[in-house]
Amino acid sequence: MKKLLLLFILATNFVLAQMPDISNTWLNNSKPYIGTIGNKGQELKLKINTAEQNKKNDQEYFVSGYSLVDTNYAKFEGKITILKYKDAKKQGTVFGEYELSEENKGKHSGTFKGRFVYNFKWNRKTEKVEGQYIELIGDWKSYDGSLEFKTRLKNQ
Repeated sequence: MKKLLLLFILATNFVLAQMPDISNTWLNNSKPYIGTIGNKGQELKLKINTAEQNKKNDQEYFVSGYSLVDTNYAKFEGKITILKYKDAKKQGTVFGEYELSEENKGKHSGTFKGRFVYNFKWNRKTEKVEGQYIELIGDWKSYDGSLEFKTRLKNQ
C-alpha cells in the first residue's frame, strides 16, 4: 500500500510539474536571428521584441517582433511551441515548432512556419545556461500564395 501511495504522489508531481518560463531565451539577448530566405540566400533578419509564456499551456510562448529582408520591414506576431525536450548531464536540447504572421502589407507579407532546435549547456556551478544555439528552419509563404521560400535562421 505504501508503494502504491508513493507511486501516486510521484505521478501527481510529474503531471502537475510546470515547464520553467524560458521567455528570455527567445529574445536572444536583444539581437536579431540572422539567416537566409529563398534559393539565392538573401539575408533575413528576425528580431523578437516580446516573449511571454502562455499561462494555460506552459509549452507555448507568444512572441512579437519584426522581420527585415532588404528594405521590406514587417511587424509580426505568433507563437513558439515546445514539443520535446532531451536532457543530458551537461547539455539539453529542446525541439518545437513556430508560426509567425506578419502584418498584411501587400505581396511581400506572409507567414513564417517551421521547426526549431534549441541546444544549450548547463553550468552546474553557476546554475546558468551557457552556449545557447537556436536554429529555426522552415518556410515563408505570402498571404496571396504567389510566393513561397525556404528559410533558415540562427541566433548570434
